[in-house]
Amino acid sequence: MEELYPITQYVNEEGKFLDDSIKGDISTELVHTFYYNMLRIRTFDRKAKSLQRQGRLGTYALFEGQEAAQVGSALSLEIDDWVFPTYRDHGALLTFGANMPNVLLYWNGRTEGNVHPGRNIFPPAVPIATQLPHAAGAAWADKRKGNKHVSIAYFGDGATSEGDFHEGMNFASVFKLPVVFFNQNNGYAISTSIEKQMNSKTIAQKSVAYGMPGIRIDGNDIFAVYFETKKAFERARNGGGPTLIEAVTQRFGAHTTADDPTKYRDQNEVESTRDQLDPLLRLERFMKEQKYWDEKWVQEITTQIHEEIENAVVDMENFPKANVEDLFDHVFEEMPWPLREQKEQYLQSVRSEQV
Repeated sequence: MEELYPITQYVNEEGKFLDDSIKGDISTELVHTFYYNMLRIRTFDRKAKSLQRQGRLGTYALFEGQEAAQVGSALSLEIDDWVFPTYRDHGALLTFGANMPNVLLYWNGRTEGNVHPGRNIFPPAVPIATQLPHAAGAAWADKRKGNKHVSIAYFGDGATSEGDFHEGMNFASVFKLPVVFFNQNNGYAISTSIEKQMNSKTIAQKSVAYGMPGIRIDGNDIFAVYFETKKAFERARNGGGPTLIEAVTQRFGAHTTADDPTKYRDQNEVESTRDQLDPLLRLERFMKEQKYWDEKWVQEITTQIHEEIENAVVDMENFPKANVEDLFDHVFEEMPWPLREQKEQYLQSVRSEQV
């Protein structure tokens, strides 16, 4: 199956072209857009981890190593398309135009963090694979409306073992819906390696059961991600139906800041792969190889990115405190008596502490 589903790669680990067919589509603007967004989300990811360690942010899901997969796919979208993320896809959301302070608010448990004005972004799915049927449903609605919008559903390798994965794929296939199922195969579903999750050699081959195209791409090669995802979107917009994309990538860090990856994998071995697998390093090598590197520009955007992130942190920390009554008031249309009693007991305890 690995022979039937080879990994598509346009730029290798040394930053050299493997496929000249895309050269005519590459410009300084495009390459700089890739680099800016990848540097931006990596800087954000590291800052968010630091904030969590300082107690200024809740438990946080890291994505370092998956920047090319998230940026390349998100840049392939058009402004009115739909994004259905997991809890690890805030890099894609930021690239697509999500509000950065709101992304931080989400990781502090605020419902306001689920809203990104001007973008069709579904709240991040923490339950595994539940967003795939939702993405298919949104795509069906767009198809019935007769527009050219597409949906993208992000998910990890572990999600392919869930029933919602198969339901979403089947529904999209039957109705030839404009949706792309974008899998980021980082090798682990929390602590369970992919070899222990499935007997199939690839995730892309699971497309066969649903009669849709399935491709494997080097998820650390932003050129492969961008151009192959763009092809899938164009196919979907023109009535060709869904596509399953398996982006083979690497999560360098822990599953979340509450996880200890040393209990299930050798972190030294993971770090030893960074020189070959780090997507940002690969793009830097490409830019220097192809004369796109501009040291002054890199310094300017680095400063700009740090300022943006620091301002977003200030906005997040200055956001009005949550109304604790929201925890009770928005669960049921009509509050049942046990919840009403719990609310009153809690408010009485708060008032007692304030006296």
